[in-house]
Amino acid sequence: MFTDLLRAVFHLTEELERREDVSRLPDTDYAHIAGDIKRAYIIIVREWLDYVKYLKEKYPYLFSLAMRTNPFDQTATPFVK
Repeated sequence: MFTDLLRAVFHLTEELERREDVSRLPDTDYAHIAGDIKRAYIIIVREWLDYVKYLKEKYPYLFSLAMRTNPFDQTATPFVK
């Protein structure tokens, strides 16, 4: 799965590097790049969830911080409540 993440991110990087001005692309390119971003995002979310599950089982103190700074929680805070 991690290899898939690397492939997805490297592909996205290559797509963006080959375009001189990403602010002036045809709609078809925007749709293609949006698909590439979605692919990478889905994989990275799965990787993060697997990582957090591992932390919960093996390193509860690290899991606690991961939950308090959860990137999917807009109200997350590192402060212990």
